[in-house]
Amino acid sequence: MSTAGFNSQNGTGSGQVYANGPSQNPPALQQLPGVGYGMTHQQTYNPMQAKVPAPPGPGLYPFGAHQPVAPVSSYQTGQTLSSYTAPPSQSLLTRPPLGTPPSHTPPQSASPSPGPRLPPAQGTPPPPPVSSNSYYPNPQQQQQQQQQQQQQQQQQPQPQQPPPPPMAQPWQYNTAPPPVGPPTSMTAPPRGPVANHVNPASSLTVPPPPSSAAYVSAPPGQQLRSAAQPSVPGMPPSSLHPYAQPGSAPPPVNPMAPHSYQTGIAPYVGAPPAMKPTPPPTGLPVARATPPPPKADAQCGAALNSVQSPTEPDSQEGDIECPGAVAGNGPPASNSYNHVDNTMAVPPQPGPPGRHLGHYPSLPPGYQNTSAPPNATSTAHPAIQSATQPYTHAAQRYQQPPAGPGPAQLSPSLAAMSLQSSTPEALRVVNLLQERNLLPTGPISAPTPCLPQDLQKINCSPEVFRCTLTSIPQNQSLLSKAKMPLGLLLHPFKDLSQLPVVTSSTIVRCRSCRTYINPFVSFLDQRRWKCNLCYRVNDVPEEFMYNPVSRSYGEPHKRPEVQNATIEFIAPSEYMLRPPQPAVYLFVLDVSHNALETGYLNVFCQSLLDNINALPGDSRTKVGFITFDSTIHFYNLQEGLSQPQMLIVSDIEDIFLPTPDSLLVNLNECKELVQDLLKSLPTLFEKTMETQSALGPALQAAFKLLSPTGGRMSVFQTQLPNLGVGALQSREDPNQRASAKDIQHLSPATDFYKKLALDCSGQQVAVDLFLLSARYCDLASLGCISRYSAGSVYYYPSYHHQHNPAQVERFQKDLKRYLTRKIGFEAVMRIRCTKGLSIHTFHGNFFVRSTDLLSLPNVNPDAGFAVQMSIEENLDDMQVVSFQAALLYTSSKGERRIRVHTLCLPVVNSMSDIFAGADVQAIAGLLACMAVDRSVSASLSDARDAMTNAAIDSLMSYRQSVLTIQQPGLLAPACLRLFPLYILALLKQRAFRTGTSTRLDDRVFAMCQLKYQPLVYSMLMIHPALYRVDDLTDEGALNINERTIPQPRVLQLSVEKLSREAAFLMDAGTVMYLWIGRNCNPNFLTQVLGVPSYAAVPDNLYLLPELDTAESQRTRAFIGWLKDQRPFFPSLHVIRDESQLKASFMQNMIEDRTESALSYYEFLLHLQQQISK
Repeated sequence: MSTAGFNSQNGTGSGQVYANGPSQNPPALQQLPGVGYGMTHQQTYNPMQAKVPAPPGPGLYPFGAHQPVAPVSSYQTGQTLSSYTAPPSQSLLTRPPLGTPPSHTPPQSASPSPGPRLPPAQGTPPPPPVSSNSYYPNPQQQQQQQQQQQQQQQQQPQPQQPPPPPMAQPWQYNTAPPPVGPPTSMTAPPRGPVANHVNPASSLTVPPPPSSAAYVSAPPGQQLRSAAQPSVPGMPPSSLHPYAQPGSAPPPVNPMAPHSYQTGIAPYVGAPPAMKPTPPPTGLPVARATPPPPKADAQCGAALNSVQSPTEPDSQEGDIECPGAVAGNGPPASNSYNHVDNTMAVPPQPGPPGRHLGHYPSLPPGYQNTSAPPNATSTAHPAIQSATQPYTHAAQRYQQPPAGPGPAQLSPSLAAMSLQSSTPEALRVVNLLQERNLLPTGPISAPTPCLPQDLQKINCSPEVFRCTLTSIPQNQSLLSKAKMPLGLLLHPFKDLSQLPVVTSSTIVRCRSCRTYINPFVSFLDQRRWKCNLCYRVNDVPEEFMYNPVSRSYGEPHKRPEVQNATIEFIAPSEYMLRPPQPAVYLFVLDVSHNALETGYLNVFCQSLLDNINALPGDSRTKVGFITFDSTIHFYNLQEGLSQPQMLIVSDIEDIFLPTPDSLLVNLNECKELVQDLLKSLPTLFEKTMETQSALGPALQAAFKLLSPTGGRMSVFQTQLPNLGVGALQSREDPNQRASAKDIQHLSPATDFYKKLALDCSGQQVAVDLFLLSARYCDLASLGCISRYSAGSVYYYPSYHHQHNPAQVERFQKDLKRYLTRKIGFEAVMRIRCTKGLSIHTFHGNFFVRSTDLLSLPNVNPDAGFAVQMSIEENLDDMQVVSFQAALLYTSSKGERRIRVHTLCLPVVNSMSDIFAGADVQAIAGLLACMAVDRSVSASLSDARDAMTNAAIDSLMSYRQSVLTIQQPGLLAPACLRLFPLYILALLKQRAFRTGTSTRLDDRVFAMCQLKYQPLVYSMLMIHPALYRVDDLTDEGALNINERTIPQPRVLQLSVEKLSREAAFLMDAGTVMYLWIGRNCNPNFLTQVLGVPSYAAVPDNLYLLPELDTAESQRTRAFIGWLKDQRPFFPSLHVIRDESQLKASFMQNMIEDRTESALSYYEFLLHLQQQISK
């Protein structure tokens, strides 16, 4: 097996880092042994290495020693847990005497509770069966069950027993969960629970006093009953706590009334004691990446240096989503460019109270060669061990009414949820060597988290927020054992058809961690809510009591903020460092001889003329133009001139702005001059013979022009820059395109473009690069200008207005989308997660300003991001965890807005549950981002080996940890059945393939797309979709906007699926191929292509004729429907067997063998061989 593996560290190789690497501490940047999934060269992960149990981590409750439990041995119906009998040497904590007996009891929790891990009792009889009629039996059923138990006890001789402590009979427990609906087959090891522990995801800092949470066990031989047994009637509901766990005592009958939050005192909120309050974070000033910081920086630093006490009003000035400012809970960024080279490293800083960031792990989560987890998993079939308590407490004065379809609290139905009942197909064992047809007939949807139905309805859409594991492991040991990456994939600014927008002077946020209120918080009463990330209790502002939708008062849990996982706020003035700037667009155009030969300038000018009124903005929108060859040309468009005035600066060594006030003009006031310039530009340079390109000086001039306001810089380049600063030389050897195993020159040749991008980011300037060239342009170096300024890269190889009409059409469509799509200025994005989780690596185009704050001078709806995460603290006492992404931006209309996405996922404690919740597409997308970084920092071969090892390690872990009956073959759970296929597809993808002639710029652009595109679009690049389209019918078709869209079956990417008598469409994301068989049905040729025979099909056909036939309408409707599902325009190529593009079509046949790559079946055999070693 290869020695490569992914590790969370980035940029430890000899080359420059390709894209933004992790935000981490420099000491962790050394090469470390073991298997990981990051950027360092790792040793081989030895699957046969002996597993040494790891020492138990520090627990929350120091009661008893850590007890390891046997690992998973099967996933058949498990045995019922026996009650715990304390050994003679172990002292038991007694519980206080009860008052009035309770009138009802809560459903027994099936989830492990915090506290000591107790071993199963030896020799104790199993507990009696629990009635499944109801959680709360009536008194008659109770008396009948008591009489039956008394008769059973009289028939059996009872050993001598010490007298039990005084307690009400209904409060005798066993550790078996009550059956709810169909009985679950998974049981949990007995563990010492806590009676008054905080909400399902709480993490206490101080153990509760014995008076409120006593750990008790039944004396030897005493028969125990479940908490779901009937109780004595007449007891008020407030005396019973839904937080009681097996073996715990109930709280006093009349608990203390909830009181206001006090510093240093855990408020009593009914059953659970709240966590110890933590002081709010202190804002830290940020050192800008630009040499002279602008005025906005000073304002932002002043605004963020204030310390907020718990008693202060909910001020937003110390907010972390603030342009030019760093969050209060993040370390400052360095002003030195050396700290952002390769890895975007951030020195270790002490985290704020309540956020345990700590040091970033030297090896990534889920890929270390670690020992077995200290707390083993159950031997039964997977099920979420869910607690039965809702977020709404029973012992409280305010009884929260139901909130309708979107509750703001976890419902009690979470106890009855199990992975077995919700996703039985996910764990079906699949022998990959025997099952050939693994692809579903339609699109692959993301797995649904195992949550109650009410929470699933309001959870964040997977199109916006997606996690690689929809069931979060309880600790890092389980994650490491599963050998799968934990990360998030985001599409935060996606165009949404429905987006709730809230306008309020007060945005309710947690006073400690600054989390925005969301559907997964819990309301303790009408005036207080508990944060679902740090568990601090916050006051509900008076304004929040009013619901603007229902126009009612006193129901804060029904407000839109608590009913929608995705919501947008109109930010008040506290979120502004300076008045919102106008939308500013600056176009930097290459007008050298090579640029005029391509003919792109005519297309650009015409597209801008057609869409100039659709540019996002308001009456203050400004535009400007700069052209360059060996000199720099500015254009005076000041109002009052009869025609545009060209100003030429020939001194490119010392760039200056000739008339700064007239180069950026108001579009509404000077629209006629702008239109005149666009009409004259193509002819203005049509006779130029200038072949040199001073791109670097042109970028410097554009940066000076945009620095005061920020904005968007659109750069069009057609050749390798060869004059002035930033000049480059060709580094590509065409003879090494196919023969070299390790591709060179994937890293930048100079740091000029990266430093300039960081300067642009500091001044809120984003740079978008359009590269149109048939020759090598060193995209690895030029791409840095967009990567670190949150821009975009568009690449059109072999662009020519006459020789390549398909590229011209694609350029036109892309320009229209680019010019008219929504845009956000001066944006920052912060990703928060529940206490115990931490983020250590980001992927995408941005600048990392602090540990979890991304600087985005521009944000657009086509940009995607990914993050890698680790588990730093055990999540044993948590039922769910939450993730929240907050994007603060200025709209093109000058409004400051905050878009918030919140995702809630369950916490599980078994390997079966972890594998059942795996999202195979999200895992493949995250591994692709990690492989790009690995290719640049180490080598391409290391990245390829690491991806192969990812499949080997995960399938080996599944075989060793989940399967109990070892069977021959390559076994995988159904949810991961496509994982080896996706890994093979990545190995054959243009970014990572070897042995095939691939231009260096083509390879680098493919890497850019994998890092930048949202997951749904990058998956089409990784694994294209193949359809047969010569026999489309209306059966199973969709009806959209009065159009009938056929839905053909997705075929495997293999030549065996092709037929000479048919036609096939391949959708590869940015390009589509319509392959026509030599003996294709003549009816298809005439009715769809409009040609009489196969020989009459044109070689360069890229548009289907609009024929008035049913076949033509179906085919065009289906292809148009596919194109409409993505924001970019894919070009269509109709190809025959003799076409030059047939090679590109065949290279996407992933399952077939090539001269340099294995077939899918051979790859499976290779995986099986490595797993069997």
